[in-house]
Amino acid sequence: MSTKQATSELSENQKVTTLVSRVVINGKIEDVWREITKTDEPQLAFFGAQMHRLGLQPGSPIRMRTPDAKFTSVVGEILEVDPPNRLSHTMKFTNYDDPYCTVTYDLKEVDGGVEFTLTSEAVPEGSKTHKSMARGGDFIVKTLKTVIEKGNAPLATRMIYGLFRVLGPLMTPAVSRSENWPLETEEAS
Repeated sequence: MSTKQATSELSENQKVTTLVSRVVINGKIEDVWREITKTDEPQLAFFGAQMHRLGLQPGSPIRMRTPDAKFTSVVGEILEVDPPNRLSHTMKFTNYDDPYCTVTYDLKEVDGGVEFTLTSEAVPEGSKTHKSMARGGDFIVKTLKTVIEKGNAPLATRMIYGLFRVLGPLMTPAVSRSENWPLETEEAS
């Protein structure tokens, strides 16, 4: 697994960065694609959130919600879909007042399986989003590798998700309630 970061300037005062996490997964590209696009159950590599979307085409809104759908952690809009090679969408954490960034998942068949690359672009440097995504990218690729290769997330990760289910409703801010983030509309620009 490797991670890299590059910085550029959006404006005189706002710097943005690109975060890249990459891993080779011993599995089939179709299995990795299904795992990152499924809507019928939680995505274990994505903090146990469940994807909600109207379709899998550019322009479709996307939401990552708790399995009970009461809270929405991430909102965005699909930008590009090239099954089973690429999915790209805008992304914003609902509990942060940071601008949208772009997240792209690239899958490539290689010797030994699938090279999976998670690229986060236009991430406001030093923001809460940046701090979360800098840690989260490596967690996602590492967990995705384990889910595909072993059939489940690591035990410690599953235990953390159990705590999320118990403590989440008590600790999640009201702004993240799903009724504040309906699936039919999107304000991303």
